[in-house]
Amino acid sequence: MKTFTLEEVESHVTAEACWMVYRNKVYNVTDFVQDHPGGQDIFLQFAGTDVTSLLGDVTVHPHSDSAYDLLDEYCIGQLSSPTSPATDTDTVDLQKQTAQMGHERDLQFLDLTRPLFPQLWHATYSKAFYLEQVHRPRFTPHYVPYFSDPILDLLSRTTWYTVPLVWLPFITYQLWRSLETGDTATTTVQGFFYGAVFWTFLEYVLHRFLFHLDDLLPDHPLALLIHFTLHGIHHHMPMDRLRLVMPPALTVIISFPIFQLAKTLFIPTVTHAFMAGAFFGYVCYDMVHYYLHHAQVMKIHFKEMKRYHLAHHYKNFESGYGITSKVWDRIFGTVLELPQEA
Repeated sequence: MKTFTLEEVESHVTAEACWMVYRNKVYNVTDFVQDHPGGQDIFLQFAGTDVTSLLGDVTVHPHSDSAYDLLDEYCIGQLSSPTSPATDTDTVDLQKQTAQMGHERDLQFLDLTRPLFPQLWHATYSKAFYLEQVHRPRFTPHYVPYFSDPILDLLSRTTWYTVPLVWLPFITYQLWRSLETGDTATTTVQGFFYGAVFWTFLEYVLHRFLFHLDDLLPDHPLALLIHFTLHGIHHHMPMDRLRLVMPPALTVIISFPIFQLAKTLFIPTVTHAFMAGAFFGYVCYDMVHYYLHHAQVMKIHFKEMKRYHLAHHYKNFESGYGITSKVWDRIFGTVLELPQEA
């Protein structure tokens, strides 16, 4: 194995060349900088350093088994002069064994080098095994197709800019229809506001009671397939940029009954304004969701929501359902408590 000095490691401290040391081995983690779940800024704080003690202290910076699997892929050599004490060997060996066991379980669940849908369609594992595995996040530097057919697979993935591109014209049309059928703009503004507020509630309800319907999920392969398609794929591969925002076809299916209900309850002016507000809230939600996963966020509000949402993915998926805010989590008692930052 190639050897490096600590001085060589310490000279690689940027996003373009980021090295680290763990248990006297050298890792070139440059390709992972932008997709680190905690953000690029916290990752680069430890660039060029020995992170052995950091990763070993689960009370400070806990990592999943899959994190150690991933780390092995970036190993480029070892230190010429060891810096970590030999007394930690037993702990490290246990971590490696645990990581290896996790890796073996993952291979039994899904092969991330092949299309996922056929594997799930023919799966025979239990609901308990499925839920254990789907909530163990995996990072894949390559794109994982969902369908074997390239056309179907194209429909299953969505770029972030597709959402505003498709729905902003629809929102504009609904506002125009509201103004056209109403006597004053006040009714349109009020309807738009109520629609946006309604979306924040729907965001919480969908996330908690549809996407995380784990307890009531039937122990049947078809139910597991539907669960994985709706949201499980995002929890299993949370940093996949093309499986993060909702495909337009799924948005239409979910929104259709809401549109029909609004038409029944409201006059046309309010209906159009309400749907414009609801879809505007949805667009903001999907953009914020992508922003939290893949951007260096603003410190005001979004930094806290990034910590909050990533804790939902990596620490406790049974709470912290709010993405744009914690309002409905507070109302319904599902706030995910986070430790105070130093």
